[in-house]
Amino acid sequence: MNDVITLVLAGGQGSRLYPLTKIRSKPAVPIAGRFRLIDISLSNCIHSGLRKIFILTQFATESLHRHIFLTYRFDEFCRGFLTILAAQQTLEQREWYQGTADAVRRNLFFLRDMGDLVLVLSGDHLYRMDYGRFIDFHLKKRAEISISVSPVPASAASEFGVMKLSRSGRIHAFSEKPKTDGELERMRIKPDVLQSLGFDAPGISHLASMGVYLFNAQVLRELLDRTEVQDFGRELIPQAIRKHRVYGYLFGGYWRDIGTIRSFFEANLDLTQPLPRFNFYDENRPIFTHARYLPGSKILRSEVDRSLLCEGSIINRSEIRHSIVGIRSRIGERSVIERTVVMGADSFESQEEIAANARRGLPAIGLGRDCVIRNAIIDKNARIGDGVRLINGSNVVNEETESYVIRDGIIVVPKHAVVPDGTIV
Repeated sequence: MNDVITLVLAGGQGSRLYPLTKIRSKPAVPIAGRFRLIDISLSNCIHSGLRKIFILTQFATESLHRHIFLTYRFDEFCRGFLTILAAQQTLEQREWYQGTADAVRRNLFFLRDMGDLVLVLSGDHLYRMDYGRFIDFHLKKRAEISISVSPVPASAASEFGVMKLSRSGRIHAFSEKPKTDGELERMRIKPDVLQSLGFDAPGISHLASMGVYLFNAQVLRELLDRTEVQDFGRELIPQAIRKHRVYGYLFGGYWRDIGTIRSFFEANLDLTQPLPRFNFYDENRPIFTHARYLPGSKILRSEVDRSLLCEGSIINRSEIRHSIVGIRSRIGERSVIERTVVMGADSFESQEEIAANARRGLPAIGLGRDCVIRNAIIDKNARIGDGVRLINGSNVVNEETESYVIRDGIIVVPKHAVVPDGTIV
């Protein structure tokens, strides 16, 4: 594993996750009440024994950089490192990263003589993977490029880069987000081929790229030095298939590209199920994050069902069903929360601060009294006044106001937003 360099692509704006990405990058978006999306990939690296890690950042980096600096520090007896490579202007290049491949090209200098293999990861996916098995597969196949793939139904194939594999696992066709029926049909995998590759699941017709790539370092350098391609999926991989040994590694575990408000919402709520598809309760391979040393949650005469309650929260005579309550959340009396992700707060407000804000007509951070919140995402440090009803009673699909945004029918209250007393949506 000492010969493997890991690049985590964490510079994406994540425009489809707006307003969660209004003032932070997509990998910095909180998940499961207390983690960040980038924690998933970095935890996978640590458990896989990978210790040479570069994180490439660009958009709205402050929150992400602060989280990484506070969380991930290798001890002095470890030969590894975790280094941030932020987009920068140089004498040769004045532009920002133009795509995933371009971001790696700009940083090839830092990879020189660091290792024989380069693992490229996305910093915003939800999955648990042993990269060691992926690397073993690459070496056994004598591949020059390997791509981890996950089975998807035809209805979802247009959202991903999909590929066709031979029975040996070699990739011979690749299409980035095919839209037409003809393209989707051309990329369909025959059931007998899927079975020969180890998949026998009904309804599976396509294989999607997980955004997890393994390159021989020399091959990656040649591909980037000799071309001006900007993106791995749209340009580099389709070109490489024609000239190099490119193989698909079939991943059978849970994997989710959290690219939209709807997918983010559903992935979070799935964690409240008795047996969620992604397991945060794995003591052997835990997901790491910033240690906060918060007190336990305080619950006063409340009814809670199928929900996650994170540390430092205060819940007062309320009903919480099928929801996530993030760190330092405050829920006022007689409030009802259903199918909602409450991200919590970055710090506790003192009683003096709450009183001073009340004199200014500003609600306290958290949810006030007598609120009804349903099918919503409440971002960090949001202030929800008393008697607020966020239920989307008119079934609005998309709308944007100063205090809330509706995406795919889900109400999203942005970070630091204020929803005044008595607001009804």
